[in-house]
Amino acid sequence: MNIRVFQKRRMIAATALAAIALALCIALHATGAYAVFSGGTVRKLPIYSVERADKKIAITFDCAWGTEHTDAILQALARENVHATFFMVEFWTEKYPEYVQKIDEAGHAIGTHSATHSQMSKQSEAQIRSELESSSAAITAVTGKKVDLFRAPFGDYDDLLIQTAQDAGYATIQWDVDSLDWKDLSASDIAMRILNGVQNGSIILCHNNGLHTAEALPLVLDTLRNSGYEFVTVDQLIYRENYTIDANGRQHAAS
Repeated sequence: MNIRVFQKRRMIAATALAAIALALCIALHATGAYAVFSGGTVRKLPIYSVERADKKIAITFDCAWGTEHTDAILQALARENVHATFFMVEFWTEKYPEYVQKIDEAGHAIGTHSATHSQMSKQSEAQIRSELESSSAAITAVTGKKVDLFRAPFGDYDDLLIQTAQDAGYATIQWDVDSLDWKDLSASDIAMRILNGVQNGSIILCHNNGLHTAEALPLVLDTLRNSGYEFVTVDQLIYRENYTIDANGRQHAAS
């Protein structure tokens, strides 16, 4: 092949790649901060964690089944003056309004965990909106406060779910540290899973009715506090505007 022809083709290829990159940047901007480029497609992600220079972290509890261990969890949080974030399913909210009120009055943040605790990635946009609206309304009926945090059941999501929640005004929250307390791990195993996984901006997943969660909390809270971490609610941790999310679901403030 003639050297000039080869150089010309390389220049054309480079120009084409630059045009594709520019188009991708425009697409990412247009589709919002949840969009990331992965595997040749633009996909949307919830917030798994937050890139922060400070050592703020959030501990969260999903509420779907029972309350037998919830008082002990609330007492452990109160002893350490830690405010957490609780994600509540609608049927749990309606069955235990006294706990919704107790959690709210203790200064914890509350988000929705759906209405039916089903796989919402299999739902239509209308069904998703209905779940978000009804579950949030049930919480607001008790607390009088607007709900704008959402966690998908099972951590299961797709682009439609993320976009629909975003359009309805919800930040979709995942986690980067999983206690696996729902598996009835021992208190020490739960604590070690959390302590070994935490970094600045982490979001920790626990459950309100984990068998040994309350027992693990004193070690977790004391150790992380002594390591310089500060516990805040999810709404205090995340960015609401001027941010991006990387391929790992880590939120970054826009430069």
